[in-house]
Formats: sequence, structure tokens, C-alpha cells
Amino acid sequence: MFYIVESDKSFYEASVDLEEVILRLGFSVLQIHDSGDSLRSRGLDCDEEAKSFVIDSARLTERLLALDMRLSLALPWRISVFTEEGATKIGLLRPPPALAVLSAHAAVARLAYEFEEKLVQIVDEAR
Repeated sequence: MFYIVESDKSFYEASVDLEEVILRLGFSVLQIHDSGDSLRSRGLDCDEEAKSFVIDSARLTERLLALDMRLSLALPWRISVFTEEGATKIGLLRPPPALAVLSAHAAVARLAYEFEEKLVQIVDEAR
């Protein structure tokens, strides 16, 4: 269900590099949410870092929604950079298992694997 890799980069470096790779590979960054900062700004204890990149590929999304508009409930995709016990990690929820729960359409499954291939490429290049 998850695809998570460990990076030798700092949290900051991995975050900057991830955004660059997302854009270079033709995806759009719709939003960046820094969960660690958000919690700390509310006075809550958070020793780890976590930043979620909400991303989209208009071309792939158009094809997916043409098959089943209900799948808009599962979009857009997220890739997160986070720390865990001092290690920087980059990860995502794999699209095929997530979309398989929502649609049994064979074309949706094919597109889910296409999404996954691109998202894994983004993570691997940013690590």
C-alpha cells in the first residue's frame, strides 16, 4: 500500500529536490502542507518533520475522470517528505490498491499503474 524510501538528504534538501523533480516530470504542485510546522504553530509537540506535496498530472487525471468521475474523490495525489527517528524518508500511497477499492474497471487499473510508475519515478529521482 505504501512506497517509502529513505534518503541521505536532509529534510530540507529532499523537500526542495522533490518539488523540482515533480515539475520536471510534468506534474503540477497544487499545494504544499507542512504538518510539522502546522502542529508546532498551534503549540503542539512534534519532534519530527512532515511535508505533503499535493500534486496532479492534468493529462492522467483527465483520462481517469473520463472513465469514472467518482474517482475525483481520490484525487489529487500526495507525496510526503518526513523524518522518522532522524532519517529522512519520501513516500506515497500506491495508486493501484487505492483505486482498486473504488473501481473494478480494467482501464482504471491500467491508469493506476501508469500513475504509480510516474509517482515512484518522482520519489526515486528525489531521494
